[in-house]
Amino acid sequence: MTRFAERFLEKGRDEGREEGIGQGEARVLLRQLTLKFGPLPDPVRARIESADADTLLRWSERVLTADQLEDVLGA
Repeated sequence: MTRFAERFLEKGRDEGREEGIGQGEARVLLRQLTLKFGPLPDPVRARIESADADTLLRWSERVLTADQLEDVLGA
């Protein structure tokens, strides 16, 4: 295998790993929110599933002190 092909495959693995981590973070946040606030509206689920890692982390920290869903997902 050429060096180019090896780098290409490694980049693909890294991107796949990052995507998997993001999906896992979204899944945990969805679970936390559902346990705390009940069933989530589809637009909220979609927003969480499409959020970047930094946003998911910020929201997951807010779950601990939020009294309502808007407290988590607000600005």
